Amino acid sequence: MARLAGIIAALQARLQPGQGQRPERPTDTTWVHHPKVPMSEDTQQALERLAELASTSERKVSPMQLAAQFLEDAVTRLVEEAGAPRK
Repeated sequence: MARLAGIIAALQARLQPGQGQRPERPTDTTWVHHPKVPMSEDTQQALERLAELASTSERKVSPMQLAAQFLEDAVTRLVEEAGAPRK
């Protein structure tokens, strides 16, 4: 649970007010790719529950924003463990 709290805090700190078509939706401005990622229904539902926990009245976190943060953290950790350079 502490790990999840850290991930949520990192995500909430990175989100900035949205620009353009969806100004009410905060985003991380360093995220420049927006791919579709296939997943099971169970994973989607778990992300929805976790996103509800991560959201506050001031800032809503979407399931896909949370998934993106999980992916960022996992890739960073794996690259570090492998000793591979990351650009």
